Amino acid sequence: MLSFLARLTRPTVAFSHDVVMAALSFVVSLYLRVGDFSMYPASFLIATTALFSGIAGVVFWRLDIHRGIWRYASLNDLITIARAATLVILLFLAAMFLTTRLDDLPRSLVFINWFVLMILLAAPRILYRRLKDGRLTFTFDSTAKSRVPVLLAGAGDVAEVFIEATQRRGSAEYHVVGIVDDSPGRIGRFIGSVEVLGALDDLPAVVERLKSSGKAPQRLVVTKATITGSSLAKLVDTADQLGLNVARLPRLTELRTAATTDIDVRPIAIEDLLGRPQTVLDRAAMKALIAGRRVLVTGAGGTIGGELVRQIADLAPARIALLDSSEFNLYSIDLELGERQPGIERTAILADVRDGERMASLIASERPAIVFHAAALKHVPMVEAHPSEGVLTNIVGTRHIVDACRQSGVETMVLISTDKAVNPTSVMGASKRIAESWCQALDLEGRAHGNSTRFVTVRFGNVLGSTGSVVPLFQRQLAQGGPLTVTHPDITRYFMTVREAVELVLQASALGAGGQDGGGIYVLDMGEPVRIVDLARRMIRLAGLRPDRDVKIAFTGLRPGEKLNEELFHSAEPLQPTAMSGILLAAPRVVDRAFLAKAIDELAAAARTDDTAATLRLIRRLVPEFYGAEVEAPTTRPRPLERPSALR
Repeated sequence: MLSFLARLTRPTVAFSHDVVMAALSFVVSLYLRVGDFSMYPASFLIATTALFSGIAGVVFWRLDIHRGIWRYASLNDLITIARAATLVILLFLAAMFLTTRLDDLPRSLVFINWFVLMILLAAPRILYRRLKDGRLTFTFDSTAKSRVPVLLAGAGDVAEVFIEATQRRGSAEYHVVGIVDDSPGRIGRFIGSVEVLGALDDLPAVVERLKSSGKAPQRLVVTKATITGSSLAKLVDTADQLGLNVARLPRLTELRTAATTDIDVRPIAIEDLLGRPQTVLDRAAMKALIAGRRVLVTGAGGTIGGELVRQIADLAPARIALLDSSEFNLYSIDLELGERQPGIERTAILADVRDGERMASLIASERPAIVFHAAALKHVPMVEAHPSEGVLTNIVGTRHIVDACRQSGVETMVLISTDKAVNPTSVMGASKRIAESWCQALDLEGRAHGNSTRFVTVRFGNVLGSTGSVVPLFQRQLAQGGPLTVTHPDITRYFMTVREAVELVLQASALGAGGQDGGGIYVLDMGEPVRIVDLARRMIRLAGLRPDRDVKIAFTGLRPGEKLNEELFHSAEPLQPTAMSGILLAAPRVVDRAFLAKAIDELAAAARTDDTAATLRLIRRLVPEFYGAEVEAPTTRPRPLERPSALR
């Protein structure tokens, strides 16, 4: 209770202080101007001082300068004080003119009084803030030697906030010794007391210069948000060679106020190193696709399905149905959605896409306008060991969803596919290619015969952090001290964050729902392929360790069904541009629907009896370019298309 009363009276104390300072400023100013008060009667001095103080009190109260928190006194507070001081002087000048015609006071008094009043009001606030910040030792920072010396990459607003925060008593963990920046106009200039020592490319020379002056940095802190992707990867590699750990700050909008005593320095995420320029999205089209519509997502508890649910929920659907065969995954995403968007009508459906009758019944009862089909078995070695299971989920399950959507008049059905469907060497890739073919065949047939359902296929590569992907594996291996296992020194993969992938899925879905070209496959721009061994080395460096010294990298050989290099396009899929950068349309490889339906029936029968030999033979019949462990590789294979210039 006492502390509450103390906080309640602080504005009153501040107001009283300001009025007293106003009275004092008048007396001091008059003394500075005339030298002594013997020429003025005491009654006159008391009256004029009281008048000046009264005017000041009214002005201060009206402008609320007493409500500013001294602990956080800033330039805005000084501007308010200047306005108040100017108004007080002008009103006092008018009052004296009306009463004495300014005959009793020197005319220059008002100018002197303005400066004195500014000083007496502002100085206590500045001194109080510096006292609370622990910065009254102007000439020597006794804690600097105990702090971690850091070099900043980026001379901007975030760097200024960081430097300001490191000078506070509670933030003695870091001491900024210099800045590097890629803007030539800032080199040699200062942010606060810290100099911009050189460009990003000059990092080795800058570090050597600091070492020679006894200020060797131990860490490089990235404060510039636009340093991403290959530029950031290069910076991390250079810092590693110089023995510097690398961290980064969040964007300025994510920073806490500069008054905080904590500095939110976080490690560089692997996603930062693989960043690419943000694709400009047509969010209006995405919202028009979803808003007010009923949506169903299969595989809703998986990595892609879960992110689809999150982003779809943010686009205000009328209702969203979550379907998954995993009880725990379904429970988790349903709980998250309830907390994230409690106002959206939703239902969680525990079911398996392999059950055709159940799928037909569910889609008929849910009446979704849009279905996103993300349910799949995707782990290559696992499906390679159990090809029948892959067929039943990825091919038969997809057929069940497609047929149910067509039967119930769903407006748009979207299939999530993979780059492993191009020239597949795995059962997983081949099964996804057959699923693509079924969607393409029905979309072409539907457009030819006026069927309203549109079938859209979206193809992309690996998603960072998804279940079973290499990044979580490396993270677990790092936590255990290594080694990090890589199947081949030259193996490469396309990578994309789950957020980027789903954004582009929604964008491609909006294009496909209204497009005129039937059966095409939308291919997402995955940037350039990444060598997995380089990814492993960067993750080791980001953990503050040295590759091949602190943590080993072991090469284990290609796994069954694994390709050395993935491809996004097939030579028989001519590419067409779309209205959106980052998305291309691969023309369909037409397969007769009747032939395909009969072949899938045979394939399903073989899979249900777990006849692996027949299953693989039938897959090869439908996907001639497929070869795997049980199928001899063809002597010649269709050449993949060269990466189009639009995606280079």
